[in-house]
Amino acid sequence: MKKTIYTIALASLGLFATSCGSDDKKQAVNEGPVVPVQVETPSGTGDRFLTASGQIEAVNSATLSTRMMGFIDDIHVNVGDKVNKGQLLVSINNSDLQAKRAQVNAGITEAEAAYNNAKKDYERFKALFLEQSASQKEMDDQTARFEMAQARLEAAKQMRNEVNSQFAYVNIRAPFSGVITNKFAEEGTMANPGQPLLAVEAPGNFEVTARVAESNISKIETGTKVDVIVKSVEQTVPGTVAEVSTSASNTGGQYLVKVALEDTEADLKSGMYATVRFPVEKQESTAEAVMIPTEAIVTRGDLKGVYTVSQQNTAMLRWLRLGRTYGDRVEVLSGLNPDEAYIVSADGKLFNGAKVSVKE
Repeated sequence: MKKTIYTIALASLGLFATSCGSDDKKQAVNEGPVVPVQVETPSGTGDRFLTASGQIEAVNSATLSTRMMGFIDDIHVNVGDKVNKGQLLVSINNSDLQAKRAQVNAGITEAEAAYNNAKKDYERFKALFLEQSASQKEMDDQTARFEMAQARLEAAKQMRNEVNSQFAYVNIRAPFSGVITNKFAEEGTMANPGQPLLAVEAPGNFEVTARVAESNISKIETGTKVDVIVKSVEQTVPGTVAEVSTSASNTGGQYLVKVALEDTEADLKSGMYATVRFPVEKQESTAEAVMIPTEAIVTRGDLKGVYTVSQQNTAMLRWLRLGRTYGDRVEVLSGLNPDEAYIVSADGKLFNGAKVSVKE
């Protein structure tokens, strides 16, 4: 009987201790800092027209390389420098080409001497042949010597042209007027054939390459006027569809659409992300989809979710199954109801159970 009483007493004591520990832990969580957050409710795409994400690129851009192997003697420009067409940009050591050009020039001098001598003999025998003082055989031999000397001289001159053309690959010049956007090599390093050395582009003339799903590509035509939304500069730039790809075999089922941008005062730069709005109404299923901004997505490995606010005013991570991306918003296939609010931004670090206060 006493043993039973002792067992019940110990169990009650353990339960009391556990309860107190749980209360202390809950109190510690509740007493943590309150994180102010901003919430939104899922909506449609926010636009009744079809949109596609893309990236701004310069129409005239080139990555310069060489066909010759040699050490880089000098790089005459830096990133951001403005250059003119034909301006010398990179000098590669060309001592071997200079030696070869000297040999070719010597060969041309020798071929010219042989040619002049053969020409004099040919003209002399031609005069003798007309006076019937030389035989046909002698005339034929002199004609053959003259033509061979002429051919050797022409071959030597063509070899000089070949050597001179190779100098263009050791003295890299700007193909057009523009701005240096990248430098891939340094002075003193070895330049190899095909290795990028510099990148140059002509500013002020841009285009956007966007990806469009196969369900919508048939609605887009060349020459269509579109709006290009550049979020980084908070401006909308008019554009025209210049090219529409007819194959998606190498682009993961997405068709490439090039949009030429009109000249504006917007401070555009290559690499900026943009959203192209086509004057094509979305399909009904897409227009009614649950959409949230991509900046609200939380990534944990392969999982993606969003923070919501619980009834106790704490952050709660909700895992989602996402669909296609339309501009800066992504479609939610499951995991979030249309009437459920989610956290868009927070003035502190969020985690499961963190106390939050919704900003008005």
